[in-house]
Amino acid sequence: MNAVQPTATRAGEPPMTLKVVVAGGFGAGKTTLVGAVSEIRPLRTEAEPSGPGARTGGTTVAMDYGRITLKDGLALCLFGTPGQDRFWFLWDDLAHGALGAVVLADTRRLPDCFPAVDYFEDREIPFVVAVNCFGGVRSHQGDDIAEALDLDPGTPVVLCDARDREAVRDVLVSLVEYAGRQHAARLLAAVG
Repeated sequence: MNAVQPTATRAGEPPMTLKVVVAGGFGAGKTTLVGAVSEIRPLRTEAEPSGPGARTGGTTVAMDYGRITLKDGLALCLFGTPGQDRFWFLWDDLAHGALGAVVLADTRRLPDCFPAVDYFEDREIPFVVAVNCFGGVRSHQGDDIAEALDLDPGTPVVLCDARDREAVRDVLVSLVEYAGRQHAARLLAAVG
């Protein structure tokens, strides 16, 4: 895919760039999600998984990185976290300064995303849960997922296919809208 250059909002003015973290359990599809939507060639830091129950295929050992321009003047830098717990020490650096996060959930292993949900809730980083519906299967209900994950009321749960560019773009738009409301509410509470 060719890189798309973000358009400046005014002559010579660079676009606003926001940081988004993509997290979730091991093998949930984080690398796939970043790659599906990135307008640049994504950076991937993969190695063969190790330990009991290791699967074939790669696992992210540092981060994935991609970028998407949502509209003129607004670009998102996507930082995918490693899924194996031995690499979780990197999460603080990846999450520092983030607008928000996408927690990618695989309903076959829903408990695997509990650590990501807890991480973002504990740090008051706005996030959406994106349920990765493999193969187009959309049999899950957002309310059921929210209840199973014990999400704070109002936390968005969206269904997507991490391989589909438009579906991932919709997830990111949902996150930007939700995070914007959360940040605005905190500012108003601090002022008033």
